[in-house]
Amino acid sequence: MAEEIPDPTAITGAPHPRDTARIFGQDDPQADILDAFTTGRLHHAWLLTGPRGVGKATLAWRIARFLLATPDIAPDDMFGAPPPTSLNIAPDHPIARRIAAGAEPGLKSVHRTVNDKGRLRDQIVVDDIRALGSFFQLSAADGGRRVVIIDAADEMNVNAANALLKMLEEPPARTTLLLICHRPSRLLPTIRSRCRTLRLAPLPPEAMAQALAQAGVDVQGDALGELSAGSVGDAIRLAALGGLDMYAQIIGLLGSMPRLDRGRALALADAAAARGGEEKLDLFYTLLEIALNRLARTGAGQPPRVEAAPNEAQILTRLAPHAALARAWADTAQTALERARHGRAVNLDPGALVLDTLQKLSATAPSA
Repeated sequence: MAEEIPDPTAITGAPHPRDTARIFGQDDPQADILDAFTTGRLHHAWLLTGPRGVGKATLAWRIARFLLATPDIAPDDMFGAPPPTSLNIAPDHPIARRIAAGAEPGLKSVHRTVNDKGRLRDQIVVDDIRALGSFFQLSAADGGRRVVIIDAADEMNVNAANALLKMLEEPPARTTLLLICHRPSRLLPTIRSRCRTLRLAPLPPEAMAQALAQAGVDVQGDALGELSAGSVGDAIRLAALGGLDMYAQIIGLLGSMPRLDRGRALALADAAAARGGEEKLDLFYTLLEIALNRLARTGAGQPPRVEAAPNEAQILTRLAPHAALARAWADTAQTALERARHGRAVNLDPGALVLDTLQKLSATAPSA
């Protein structure tokens, strides 16, 4: 059986952004698009920026549905339809249905593709961008609007970025390009300068709860939102991989220091380093870094607003009761996590690497 290639634009355990009905907590960027459309100032390229998982792709697909389904506003037309007041398009609208089925000729999605060995590339390559040329030619005859979604633009290699830049310099008529971008600093400055920017912010707690409920995720209080820092995508990933349980184990191990509970440490190392469990190992180090950041901030007088694990506040306060220990933990975290990154880069045994990291951290605890 051929290996299933994951969709690089989707989050495991969540609906695809194309199929996500609503977006929460991002009213300002939606208002910016709506204002540009209704005033006839719709730019040909938009850069959607912000942390991962806050709704950039969902907004891009929402904008695409709106632009393809909404007639242009004729100036000085007193008898025309009133201007739209939201980006909502009914799910039974023909264009919405075609987009959901992947059959809308006016829309093109660009993302990482597979190479000649059937493996998913780690970059968007120049051929992915050049394919837009034929898309523009094939869809130009209908006279309608066209929309391109690039997810994510900061994954383009140099040749792909240069090819896109040429298109931005001479944009096709009635075409809107939506560039989803997690790290704008990785884009060519000339690309950024030719786009209008829509900045999406981390979601506040209420919007986070609504977005997680829409995705079918059991919210389990505020812990998911607290650990994911307002990113729905990160919260869904945490829920799917058992992140709350792993974080509780990490906090429990920190609580056992300076005498590291070796049995619990071994169990956590085995779980994080299980065969085929690269995601679990990534999750372990992500959560460990979050825990150490929260620990350092506690010592600096900024304890977490919400406990994300049992007895977290008590444990963090004991380990970092003052600013000197906060600095010590911050230094230890930097050294231990850098050592772990190097170990992973040279393919050291994952289980041994996890244990080594925890033992290095325990060396800071005796002074607490």
